[in-house]
Amino acid sequence: MKLRRRTALLSVGALTAGLLLTAPQPASAANLIKNAGFETAGTGDMPYCWEKSGWGDNDFTFTTTSDAHSGSKAMKVELTRRVEGDRKALITESAECAPVVSVGKQYDLSLWYKSTTPDAAVTLFRHDTTAGWQYWTDLKTLEIAGSWTQASVRTPEVPTGTDRISWGVSVYGTGSATTDDYTMEQVADPVPPAQCTGTAEQCANGRWDVLPTQNPVRSMHSVVLNNGKVLLIAGSGNSEEQFNAGTFTSAVYNPVNGTYKVIPTPKDMFCAGHVQLQDGRVLVMSGNKAYPVAGGHGYEGFKDSYVFDPVTETYSKTNDMNDGHWYPSATILGNGDVISFGGLREDSTGSVTAELWSDAEQKWLELWKVNQTWSYWGLYPSMILMQDGRLFYSGSHVFGNNIPGTGSAIYDYDANTITQVPGLQNKDERDQSASVLLPPAQDQKVLTIGGGNIDSNPDANRLTDVIDLKQANPAYTAGPPLPQGTVDLGNGKQAQTGSQGKMYVSVVLLPDGKVLETGGALHNRADPVYESSIYDPDTGTFDPVAADPEARGYHSSAFLLPDGRVMTTGDNPGNGTWNHNVSIYTPPYLLKGPRPAITSVIDTEWTYGDTQRITVDRPIAKAELIRPAAVTHSSDPNQRFVDLPLSVDGNNVDLNVTSNPDLAPPGWYMLFAVDANGVPSVAKWVHLQGPSALSATDASAHVHSFADDLSGKVTEPGKKRTSQKVPVTVSGCDRHYGSINVCVPTDFPPTVKATTKARCDWLKKNDYGRLKVNGKDDPLRLDRNGDGTACGKADLRKR
Repeated sequence: MKLRRRTALLSVGALTAGLLLTAPQPASAANLIKNAGFETAGTGDMPYCWEKSGWGDNDFTFTTTSDAHSGSKAMKVELTRRVEGDRKALITESAECAPVVSVGKQYDLSLWYKSTTPDAAVTLFRHDTTAGWQYWTDLKTLEIAGSWTQASVRTPEVPTGTDRISWGVSVYGTGSATTDDYTMEQVADPVPPAQCTGTAEQCANGRWDVLPTQNPVRSMHSVVLNNGKVLLIAGSGNSEEQFNAGTFTSAVYNPVNGTYKVIPTPKDMFCAGHVQLQDGRVLVMSGNKAYPVAGGHGYEGFKDSYVFDPVTETYSKTNDMNDGHWYPSATILGNGDVISFGGLREDSTGSVTAELWSDAEQKWLELWKVNQTWSYWGLYPSMILMQDGRLFYSGSHVFGNNIPGTGSAIYDYDANTITQVPGLQNKDERDQSASVLLPPAQDQKVLTIGGGNIDSNPDANRLTDVIDLKQANPAYTAGPPLPQGTVDLGNGKQAQTGSQGKMYVSVVLLPDGKVLETGGALHNRADPVYESSIYDPDTGTFDPVAADPEARGYHSSAFLLPDGRVMTTGDNPGNGTWNHNVSIYTPPYLLKGPRPAITSVIDTEWTYGDTQRITVDRPIAKAELIRPAAVTHSSDPNQRFVDLPLSVDGNNVDLNVTSNPDLAPPGWYMLFAVDANGVPSVAKWVHLQGPSALSATDASAHVHSFADDLSGKVTEPGKKRTSQKVPVTVSGCDRHYGSINVCVPTDFPPTVKATTKARCDWLKKNDYGRLKVNGKDDPLRLDRNGDGTACGKADLRKR
């Protein structure tokens, strides 16, 4: 099954189905809505403080009817014909009528309704003090009801910059919804202030601990499994010796007892792609067929593909891909399929072949069944699934320059077109930057952080960029600069200066709705940067926190564990060594006293549009699904945080699950409950069902138009071709020197003069040791006396 068209199954908010089982717990008796029962007439044909709203091609009526729940009036909205769009009666968007709200607070909403259509939803708009009125979110779908029925739901926390909201019921299918007796009450602050359980420094900035047991494998791929364990894939681990010996490894780490189990690995999965399938197994695609040869071929990617089963902890082979893909992307789609782009082929050239894994057929589809643009997307291109099934290429990638054009784009699979998106700063210095879909996924905002360029090897940058994909013509805007930390240039740690930032940065979504960025280095496989900070999507600011004491540059990973901590692994500097130490970050939210607990989950099998009940041991402010990590090389395009609007009745909490599989692709998720202090529970695992649920979903789901007025250059499919030429120095390493796993940079950092002595001094300072010259060529002038060994004493005497 291919990507669904943008006109089907689109839901901008956490669109949900099913009535809540109980009414929310009231926080106060003050109803914030004027004319909540439509009893007061307005100046036109709508009641006072209510207005007509909606969009699209449809026939509709608004009627003030006497068929009321109480009093003498109610509001009926009916669609008799619909091609697209919706109609809704909203609270008038004015200072006189729209309820005033407080940033960070939540509100309980309720109404009475009757409906002849399953296509009716509670819809919210918010007034931004800078940008004006804009769509906020959809909270729940109303089931068909022939008699008066009450529906209730709790809003997310009010975003920064919001002073008023408006809401009502939108009808987006043929039929009618009649509503009456609206209420809106602010939720009281339910918990006492947090109590610090660590030192003042730890409670402000968190704590890092280096584990006593080292990672036994040179893993550069980290996948959190649906049993809470972590699959760590090394393959040859970027080691020539292990590759030649056929020693390919993986390990499964158990965070509960801190143990590792080494797993037999059938192929060199070094720099493969990977993603969790909807059933919890891990799809691993391509890997390393051959290391580069000085003066010959570069890296080669094979066509093989495997599935790892978390139950048996074994790999099994699938059918082959159509092309080789060393460093491919891997994005799961709303129907459970996986789409992949980029990487290097078996002949070291760049792959222009898009690949599609069919969840229904459990195989890679034949080439003729997959739409092709014959475009080269580079290595590990960050392809993020948008809420309508299109893909957003964020501009984050690995190695060298970005793609031609603006460096970011929206790809529409069905139309088979690529539309450039503007605004990404310094697009050709975003090599091994990181991009993430910010919490909540319903907001459709992407943050891109840092980066450099392994070819020209400048100082890595502090740039951040944010894009709102809900805008009609979205464009990146500059975000705040990354905080600076310390950098080790070989002489010990010193404060970063000027515009120094980092590449190889990792980003992790946290259950309190913030984002941890950590790790990185200043140059190509050199000069580790020690800095971590937490980004708040609500305020758009970074807060520096404790830094990982271990170097985390090339081939490092960071990821969220089910207990709310963050684990970091790896570091593979240019001299070929490997950091086997593992660090654990305890965020400040785990040092604020007791954490809430999810005491029961009624059902762990969830379907799109469900209302699911959980019980908690004390009040919570929000709940969400976080997709487990599958990260490598700063890249995890499937990472997402999906908000679950609440209804609360004491310790019983009803969660409204999105009906949009493009917002939360099928699979296993970590379910967190979070209190008002931002303290999360330990996660429970729930399974959001895929294709079986989609067949019953109405194809005319609620739509709010977004990214529909793109003005960027549009590229249609090009002429069929075999591949894209890629230089053998694609990894930024000059293979004329040293062994395969040693990376002598093709271009040294800007502070290193282009002389033999300066280059050799830098190599010595970075622990490269004796370097054999491979062949007769000496492009960096490191073997001036021609004895086959670089940077000898005689070489340094030569001019």
